[in-house]
Amino acid sequence: MSISSFAVQQQFNVKNALASNMVSELIRVRKEAIRASLDVNNTEEHRLESVYKINGVQYINDAGAQSVNATFYSIDCVEMPIVWIVEGDTSGADYMPLLPLVREKVKAIICVGYHNENIINTFGNVVDYIVESSFIHEAVQIAYKISENGDAVLMSPSTNSDRYFENFQDRGAQFKLAVRSL
Repeated sequence: MSISSFAVQQQFNVKNALASNMVSELIRVRKEAIRASLDVNNTEEHRLESVYKINGVQYINDAGAQSVNATFYSIDCVEMPIVWIVEGDTSGADYMPLLPLVREKVKAIICVGYHNENIINTFGNVVDYIVESSFIHEAVQIAYKISENGDAVLMSPSTNSDRYFENFQDRGAQFKLAVRSL
């Protein structure tokens, strides 16, 4: 089975799939069951989920990325210039591991909510634009205005959703609704 037939081909998912395959072979899971679980039609909602492409800009719902580490892999997977929508954080998260990727791939950051100081302090000298917004629909409208053909708008919050949303599914649903309303 080739990697090109995996449902999600991002590096972290490929590694997870290969590790799962090895374990499955050790416990003698049938190859047909392994293939079915890695099928291209088996995608995960809210994890690097392509929502829409508008004016050549791909909108990506990554609401399930609730840690800096998850966002690291998400940014790493996107192969076009990124307008990153991130949520403010009160936990004092260390965003430094993202610095090389943000420097290389992110052209603008839109912070949703409050407590954005850590994000602004970490990336203020790295990207040209950092904008604060109060709500997800406002962040999507800002992203629409500053993105260009060939860009990706990646909503990858890097923090849990308990302050502004019921859960990460609610956050992802609100993002998708905002994108569909453009």
